[in-house]
Amino acid sequence: MRRLAPLTALAAALLVAACSSGPPPRVWAANVCSALTPWRAELQSLTTKAQEQANAAPNSAQAKENLVRLFDGAQKSTEAARAKVEAAGVPDVDNGEKIAHNFIATLTAVRDAYGHAKDGVTALTAGDAHTFSDGVATVLTTLNTEYSKSAIDVSQLDSVELRKAFDEVPECK
Repeated sequence: MRRLAPLTALAAALLVAACSSGPPPRVWAANVCSALTPWRAELQSLTTKAQEQANAAPNSAQAKENLVRLFDGAQKSTEAARAKVEAAGVPDVDNGEKIAHNFIATLTAVRDAYGHAKDGVTALTAGDAHTFSDGVATVLTTLNTEYSKSAIDVSQLDSVELRKAFDEVPECK
């Protein structure tokens, strides 16, 4: 009978460990914000650099090259952030799997929007400045539309614990 007690305790410990679904809310929020903060900074840097280059571009061909580089960088940076959020796992809260999925889906949609913009600019011909400019405007309109559709509102999370965690952890400030 004594031999069963340690086995029962071990089985119970394994069961508890198996039932634990993921990191606590504060840890998950910190991991997510640690992924998103440098991503946002990178996007801001790419945008600033692209604006400077656009003002200095001597022709449409150079502007096209700069825009393709911008959207490629934004796409890669977004994929890196998406992968880090995915690696954060599923928060240990009600509907944690749905919440984690929504964050990943949002970043996937943003990554894809940048990819579409890169492809759209790549497909433009730079020969006529006016036609190129109109094409870029269309690409940017599409990007903005796709980007806005993908937005996730942290205040609308259906987890009180996660809302509190996002408000409190230093990584999210």
